[in-house]
Amino acid sequence: MAASISSLLSLCCASTFPKQLAAPNSTVIHSSTVSRPSTVNAYASTTDAIFKEEGYFTRRPILLGIGALATTLIPASFGYAEEVPKNYEAFVDLSDGYSYYYPSDWREFDFRGHDSAFKDRYLQLQNVRVSFIPTDKSDIHDLGPMDEVIPNLVRHQYAAPSQRATIFDMQERTVNGKNYYTFEYELTSPIFSRTAFATISIGNGRYYTLVVGANERRWKRVRNQLKVVANSFKMLDI
Repeated sequence: MAASISSLLSLCCASTFPKQLAAPNSTVIHSSTVSRPSTVNAYASTTDAIFKEEGYFTRRPILLGIGALATTLIPASFGYAEEVPKNYEAFVDLSDGYSYYYPSDWREFDFRGHDSAFKDRYLQLQNVRVSFIPTDKSDIHDLGPMDEVIPNLVRHQYAAPSQRATIFDMQERTVNGKNYYTFEYELTSPIFSRTAFATISIGNGRYYTLVVGANERRWKRVRNQLKVVANSFKMLDI
């Protein structure tokens, strides 16, 4: 995903549409560089792995700047617009073949190793991020049965050795012939817990992962809002 400044400028000048598109009649505000928050030592030691992974930087500033101007070129008939629920915005990546909704008051930020990410403007750990890796598989079913794939993924890849993983729910959905696994899980350490939804899918020669979550203390208040985000993820043909 990383590219030189000259490559980004060449890409933007060669295409009428930007890599990221906001739904028509929407406003996307791009955040500036965000610093790691000050925390007490006990909290920092518990969440250090999270902040190391998140590595806040401004994401693709040149491409985003040009993209923000180019959103006015999106035709009014762009099919995604009427589907966006109230109080959400649509993030559409035509180059990498995916889309999803995020709360309209969230702001974009850089999450290290991820292709796109948005966070609550006040609560950094309340966020959504999407990543993908190449794969030779063609469908999520190629990984195996959902009740085997998800527990293995959460317990052995999402959870750190010091964390206890709990899976609350697993669901499968099919949209336009494309299959998705969405699941709710919690990772708990002695003094910190985080709960999240994740959606995984395979298409376009890529294994996509969307994770949207919050601090466990806020989960009951925001769960339904974040479930909309998890269920909105769709692969686009590229």
